Amino acid sequence: MTVEFARLVLGLLISLFHVQLADFLREQDLAIASVLRQRGVPIPGALPQQAGRDLFFVLGILVSLLSLFRIWTTLR
Repeated sequence: MTVEFARLVLGLLISLFHVQLADFLREQDLAIASVLRQRGVPIPGALPQQAGRDLFFVLGILVSLLSLFRIWTTLR
C-alpha cells in the first residue's frame, strides 16, 4: 500500500513540475544530439518544446490515475 501512495505522489509531482522536467530534458537532449552530430551520427531532431511538456503532464496524470485505481482495488 505504501508503494501505491508513493507512486501517486510521484505522478502528482511529475504533473506539477512537468514544465521544468521537460525543459531540463530538452536541454540535455539538445546537448547530446549536438555531440553525436559532430561525430557524424545521424539522429532525428528533438521534440518540440510544447510537445515535451504535454507528454510529461500526461505521463504524470496517467501514473496518478493508475495508482488511484490500484489503491481503490486494494481497498475494495
